[in-house]
Amino acid sequence: MRCRCDNHGACRSGFHPSPAYGVRPPRPHRNPHISLPNPFAAADLSPQAPPPLIELDRATVVRGQATVLDALTLRIVAGQHTALLGPNGCGKSTFIKLINRELYPLAREGEAPVKVMGQQRWVVNELRARLGVVTGDLTRDLQDMPHLDVETAVLTGFFASFMLPSDAEVSEPMRERAREALQRVGAGALIARQVTEISTGEMRRVLIARALVHQPQALLLDEPTAGLDLVAQRDFLQLLKELAGQGITLVLVTHHIEEIVAEIDRVILLRGGGVYADGTRASTLTSENLSAVFGGELRVRREGERYFASST
Repeated sequence: MRCRCDNHGACRSGFHPSPAYGVRPPRPHRNPHISLPNPFAAADLSPQAPPPLIELDRATVVRGQATVLDALTLRIVAGQHTALLGPNGCGKSTFIKLINRELYPLAREGEAPVKVMGQQRWVVNELRARLGVVTGDLTRDLQDMPHLDVETAVLTGFFASFMLPSDAEVSEPMRERAREALQRVGAGALIARQVTEISTGEMRRVLIARALVHQPQALLLDEPTAGLDLVAQRDFLQLLKELAGQGITLVLVTHHIEEIVAEIDRVILLRGGGVYADGTRASTLTSENLSAVFGGELRVRREGERYFASST
């Protein structure tokens, strides 16, 4: 039986042993990346500055004979709302699993390939207090729990598990924090509902409330509008805009450019396990770049503060 923690690579007591990936296969051939000026390269990384929120230094992940991430290097600092955009198979999900400690990069000498807030290793409860994670896997795991109501689902965020541990002591301040988080995301009326009874859009809000009980510094969101109808998508994107305005750093992982709200002004395009382009929305979300990244002719248009892509 697998553990009930919400991080399949780390338990409350520490970390599972990292998997062995064996020998790295030859580097796959790719076309040269387009080099765009990076307005974020001059971020203050001096010893006096706080460490980056997320830092990958030549992180490589190999699964079987496939190089999933190929010496990926990037830094995201606190307050820098960022989107990682790319097609399926470009390394987006692997990036999340690296940060979430579900996967580990190839070991090498020197600096750690992956750091979160300056640390290589975290106990999952401590990490969750600083970085909230909302993924589709977490949605399914919580919905698989029998007789789980929304309030309890949010309370599990305090324990980094899919269910309340048998020895859990849920205090009244915890319950109050859970109620406040649900109200904050516009889901207060759902508190007594079963998670199996609510819509996909409502479940996304519950997951964000679950992440917010710790008042984290940042939220890592994986395809957050997947499965939402047009109205639910609009309302959810409005919630993201509000959270960004409240000082929570957003890190959005997606393959839909329309999810990239105006508050997110850094976009990293991924292709073949590496960075293809990195810069502002205006400099990266171009027809040329997206056609190259997604492997087909695309036309990008801007309507107000949002970007859209369509086939030519």
